[in-house]
This record gives sequence, C-alpha cells and structure tokens, in this order.
Amino acid sequence: MERVCLECEHKLRGRKDQKFCSDACRNSFNNKKNEDANASVRRINTILRKNRRILAQLNPKGKNTVDGISLAELGFNFHYFTNIYSTQKGTQYFFCYDLGYLKLENDQYMLVQKQDYVK
Repeated sequence: MERVCLECEHKLRGRKDQKFCSDACRNSFNNKKNEDANASVRRINTILRKNRRILAQLNPKGKNTVDGISLAELGFNFHYFTNIYSTQKGTQYFFCYDLGYLKLENDQYMLVQKQDYVK
C-alpha cells in the first residue's frame, strides 16, 4: 500500500507514520479542517478587541464615568466580554481583557482598569 500526503496526495517517503509531504501541506490541511471554528473565534476576538479599544479611549487615566450612549455611539457591544468580577457585595464588573466597566444608575458606566488583586 502506497502512502500519500493527506493534503496534496503526493507519494510519501520517510517515516512510516508520516502523513504530510511538507509543513506547508500540514498547515494547509489543518487550516482547512479548523476554518469554520477559526472564523467564529476571529469574529468574536474582533468584537472584544474593539470593545477594549473603546474602553481604553474613554478611560485614559484608569477610572472614569461615561454614559451608555457614548459607549454605544463608538460601537461598543455589551454582549461580549472576557470575564465578570463579582465583589463580596454582589457588584458585577464586566471586563474586556484588562479594562472593564460597572453599570451604574441612569445609564452611567464606571470604567475601570483591572487591578492585580482581581482574578
């Protein structure tokens, strides 16, 4: 039985467990295999990075209060965040990587920067 590359179907020479004729074929095969998952992850990461850029723009000093309209006008998507930090009092901060926000009353948001003690 002749062994062939899983990507380009060229004849394989060398190790018995070899599946690809080159690194390029191996990368191409795996990229095609993971393409649909990568597109979804790429789309979500784009949203998260945009959210972080907006928080950084509106919060240059590490703590600031803005209204929700300001965030929304810049394209902030409140449905995407990387983690939630809950205080002992039950207050929830939503973070996009190291920058976060806390919803206050009257559509106000306090923007914060993650501190070392926040996990």
